[in-house]
Amino acid sequence: MKRFAALFRALDRSTGTGDKRAALVSYFRDAPPADAAWALYLLSGGKIAGARTRIASSTELREWIAPLAGIDDWLVADSYDHVGDLAETLALLLDDPATVAGDLPLSTWIEQRLLPIANTAPEQRRAVVEAAWRTLDFDQRLVFNKLLTGALRVGVSQRLVQQALAELSGVDIARIAQRMLGAWRPTPDFLATLLSSETLETDRQQPYPFFLASPLESEPATLGEVAQWLLEWKWDGIRLQLIRRGEDIALWSRGEERLDGRFPEIERAAIALPPGTVIDGELLAWRPGEAQPMPFTALQTRIARLRPGPKTLADAPARLVAYDLLELDGEDLRERPLHARRSLLESVLATLDDPHLVASPQVAADSWEAAAAHREQSRARGVEGLMLKRADSPYRSGRRRGDWWKWKIDPLTIDAVLLYAQAGHGRRSTLYTDYTFGLWHEGELVPVAKAYSGLDDREILDLDRWIRAHTTERFGPVRAVTHEQVFELGFEAVNASRRHKSGIAVRFPRILRWRHDKPPAEADALATLQALAR
Repeated sequence: MKRFAALFRALDRSTGTGDKRAALVSYFRDAPPADAAWALYLLSGGKIAGARTRIASSTELREWIAPLAGIDDWLVADSYDHVGDLAETLALLLDDPATVAGDLPLSTWIEQRLLPIANTAPEQRRAVVEAAWRTLDFDQRLVFNKLLTGALRVGVSQRLVQQALAELSGVDIARIAQRMLGAWRPTPDFLATLLSSETLETDRQQPYPFFLASPLESEPATLGEVAQWLLEWKWDGIRLQLIRRGEDIALWSRGEERLDGRFPEIERAAIALPPGTVIDGELLAWRPGEAQPMPFTALQTRIARLRPGPKTLADAPARLVAYDLLELDGEDLRERPLHARRSLLESVLATLDDPHLVASPQVAADSWEAAAAHREQSRARGVEGLMLKRADSPYRSGRRRGDWWKWKIDPLTIDAVLLYAQAGHGRRSTLYTDYTFGLWHEGELVPVAKAYSGLDDREILDLDRWIRAHTTERFGPVRAVTHEQVFELGFEAVNASRRHKSGIAVRFPRILRWRHDKPPAEADALATLQALAR
């Protein structure tokens, strides 16, 4: 545990990517395999406590720490409000023990101390937690608490961890990323497989790491001649890899989730693909004969249903719009230029002639001005803009800038009134940073959107002070405020929704600016937003 606590401290205090990678390389080189496997799992976002493995709730942790620290419950809550992180609060409330216990490995703490007490009686769980609190020094106590709360965020991305492993092992980072896709158990055997330099049979069973586009933040003319690029529509669906290997068909989302069984029409279409085929594309809800896809909210009705019934299938039929071919006849095509992969993709799909599996149409433009004109049609087509892909680019992994860009349309906007505010989380738990906004409807303000991004640090502090001075009611952690402040909100799309009181759901809302110049009476009406709904 001491070694992992030291790694956590080094990562938490370092601001340089190179320093963090060096600390990771050093840890994975020296740590016992069992500890290294668990560290990889935790740093990649894994948690040992969850809905099915209850070790201690935040309420229980606050109740247990109070008598041990010799303070009242209200002081625990007040300390938490000031620190902003429960694990750190719990660690700070106790003094270091006079005699520190022997250094147990990280794997032993997890496998022999914590996991065996999951879902047991509160007394049994409390005894193990308190024993750890009494014997661990601050750094180890902090990490131990992070394991309990599941909040092991330390400013390290999964890709940075993979870079460290690639540097340590000499294995290509794309291969490491591929082997880490999907569900895996943190064991020494998995770690050995992950870092093996050999081509393994299991490598053929996993999806490829997704290649992600970067937002285009400059004029497209800076990219060179338009003829060097392939242009496609930017679809608003679920990024998906369709895998047809042997007799198996798998649907992998970008979120590393298997969607098999949820979209049977796509799986039936895939049966006709040659074995050893992997297609990258966008899953959309799309009615046959329609010129454009249905809103994303229609697709959401399919995601949660493991075995959709006839009505669900009829209400939101699915289509995979394919835009890349990663494997054909078992051959990895990712190093081939995009235009070659695209030509093969179109040939493969032409033999299927199935409306559930089609190629994403290319957008023809002989100049960037013509491309911009197409982009202006995006919202009418039910898409988010244009994708710009270098014609000779390989299929890379992760968000590698330079070859794939997303040129999204400008957001839709409304001017809305601040109605409610709630404190944020982590380091912002002492500030009101989560906001609810409303629009006018029949003389009243109706909530339409929640947003928490878009303001700079100074604006957040100014608004926090204003909220505290203008609170009218409190509902638990939520404060209602006087209806005075107007904000311009941006969002990608508007859809009708039965789940919302306003009858409207906005997609990806965020704050564009604080409208100090606008009185609340001049904020937009709900009818304005309804008129934008697709």
